Amino acid sequence: MDYNLPEDITEILREIDEFIDAEIRPLQESDDNNRFFDHRREWARTDFEGGGVPRQDWEELLGEMRRRADAAGWLRYGLPAQVGGRDGSSFDMAIIREHLAHKGLGLHNDLQNESSIVGNFPFAHMLMNFGTTEQQDEFLEPMIRGEARIGFGLTEPDHGSDATWMETTARKVGDSWIINGGKRFNSGMHNATHDVVFARTSGKDGDARGITAFFVPTDRPGFSVDFQWWTFNMPTDHAEVTITDVEVPDSAIFGAEGEGLAVAQSFVHENRIRQAASGVGAAQYCIDQSVEYARSRHTFGAPLATRQAIQFPLVELHTEAELVRGLVRKTAWELDRIPHMQISDRVSMCNYRANRLVCDAADQAIQVHGGMGYTRHMPFEHIYRHHRRYRITEGSDEVQIRKIAGYLFGFAGPGKRRSSDAGDQ
Repeated sequence: MDYNLPEDITEILREIDEFIDAEIRPLQESDDNNRFFDHRREWARTDFEGGGVPRQDWEELLGEMRRRADAAGWLRYGLPAQVGGRDGSSFDMAIIREHLAHKGLGLHNDLQNESSIVGNFPFAHMLMNFGTTEQQDEFLEPMIRGEARIGFGLTEPDHGSDATWMETTARKVGDSWIINGGKRFNSGMHNATHDVVFARTSGKDGDARGITAFFVPTDRPGFSVDFQWWTFNMPTDHAEVTITDVEVPDSAIFGAEGEGLAVAQSFVHENRIRQAASGVGAAQYCIDQSVEYARSRHTFGAPLATRQAIQFPLVELHTEAELVRGLVRKTAWELDRIPHMQISDRVSMCNYRANRLVCDAADQAIQVHGGMGYTRHMPFEHIYRHHRRYRITEGSDEVQIRKIAGYLFGFAGPGKRRSSDAGDQ
């Protein structure tokens, strides 16, 4: 077994760095765009008077970054060649995501809203796997170019991880469906043209089958974006949505009727492994910055680096990062070769351990840097606040552990589809 990175991916990382230096860093440093990344970042990005959503100039800068990355052939790297991508594998994407996060905060890879020069497009894969030809024609290319925005409405006020108990329903009337219910933390709704709404269409509470996904235009009568939840990391794009007698045609069904949670599962598996890779990269950034600071900072006549109280926690984190990195890369490699449900437990292992790791590393970096670490002039509070959400979203730590336990003890796994398994998503 050769644990060295393949030469082709090493060359890709070098080319990515050259592109960042030539195109993205100059853009970030022009026109005071650094205000979005230095101590002013939260305030520069957030339209506080407008409900806490992203400011238009912030999103315009991200749009320009994506256009440049697309023109250079990087934005769609992980997508199939049929949509202009380069067929980047899960393994490639894990390596790239870790590499970009390891570079620290910047326009090249702003994790707050998953915006990156190498795009993370789990929704594109969902469309290609589950969407009709008409849905792909309508949404795929406009979504990649940023001309169409599609929200994701799964979580509800009374149902988060327990998605099989959702209360949103859709009732068939002729050739249409009438949807009623509500969604919470419905992402992307400040500018979404459509929302993918999950609703029960058959079966009973707790059943994995019987939930259907629908494409719902956000301007449809009865569809209301009530307000945006202000979150730990701002700006926010997580809305409270009320759906009252919203009518959509039968052609709005996304995937198979009653099999909507299969669509949701493909979404979270795509995201979980890439989030894990980003977590490892960001954690290593925090560790490396802390080591560098400890070597240069002198207290009581000696470098901080000579203190075991500084050394030991960073050694623990550095060791943990090496362990999780190996698991993430191995699991990403397997995802390219094995049906994802066969290794869903290992995806969960990667995700919850990496999310904990980066939060611990950012917290320790704040501690090592002392008072300066606590300020917004250092990046660690931002890294912590961003990654802390991933210990809840798309499967909390507890849900991830429950998934692993199901595989470990034989209660879940390939061929054992229990009604509670889909709720783990």
